[in-house]
Order: sequence, then structure tokens, then C-alpha cells
Amino acid sequence: MAGENQTSEPVKITIILPTNAYFLSGIRDFTLSLTKNMTGFSDQWAYRFQTVVDELCNNAIEHGSAKGKDVVITFISDPKKSIEIVVEDTGTGPNKYNAQQMTNLLKERIAMMHSQYLGLRGRGLPKIVAEWTDELIFEDKPDGGLRVKAKKYLREKEDQVLLEAQNKATHLQLV
Repeated sequence: MAGENQTSEPVKITIILPTNAYFLSGIRDFTLSLTKNMTGFSDQWAYRFQTVVDELCNNAIEHGSAKGKDVVITFISDPKKSIEIVVEDTGTGPNKYNAQQMTNLLKERIAMMHSQYLGLRGRGLPKIVAEWTDELIFEDKPDGGLRVKAKKYLREKEDQVLLEAQNKATHLQLV
């Protein structure tokens, strides 16, 4: 029966991926489905969170974990409250940053976004992840590597405004 599997308790799902961008399309699909069907977020926020997850996973694969290593992705869905993504790399990639360096880099990039054009690269954390989440935390893993936590809280009023604007739109709106 529909709705029987729905729970009000948080659901935690962990996926281990090899450092290969090929697998990211499956993560994108999973993220969208999870966010739309298990949290109560609007379609627009589901697509936004999908982009956040994509950015964090790409960064972990490209910068944080060497070929042949894994990236660990954990989704924590708290229905009608929040969705959280935790992405962990091994710290074996070409760009080894610790949590403090990442925090400083994010602050620097956010400041730069207001004063100069960053080019095509380097905008994902400040323009996508930081702007479309409510919490963004960098942590050093005890065994090496970086853990990034990004969380978005459901705000029914915000979603309602977005939904109403979407239903009244006569042209494409970029929000």
C-alpha cells in the first residue's frame, strides 16, 4: 500500500563509489528521487540539492581521492525537516586540503564572487553549495582525508512561494 514505507524517522543511506565520474549520473538520479520522494522538498529544491551533491562528489573524485580509491557518500533524510549529504574522500588525491584550509578557501571564494569574476572553475563551493545549503561543515577525518557535510532545512513557506511563482510563470525564471 502506498505510504506504508514512509517513516517520520531519519533515513541514513551510505554509498561507496570508486573515484570515477562515470558513476555520478546514478548518484544524481538517486539524489533527485530521494529528495523529491522522501523529504517533502519542492521539485526546484530537489534539483538544487541534486546539483549540490554533484558538486561535492565531483570535488571529492577530482581533488580528494586518488584513482583506485573510494569516495563515501552518506544521505540523511529527515522527512519534512531536512536533507543532509556527507561526502568523504581519502586525502590521497592531487589536492590535499584540510578542513581549516577548505573553510578559508570557501570564505576567500565567497569574497571574490562579490568583487571579481572567477572564471569557469572554482565557483561550485561558493555559488552552488554554500548558497543552496543551510549548513556547510568541513571536517578532518582521523585516518586522513576530508569529510564535507551539507544540510538543507525544509521551509514550507519558501517552497510555497517558489511553487506559486513556478505555477504563474509565463517565462523561464532563474532563481
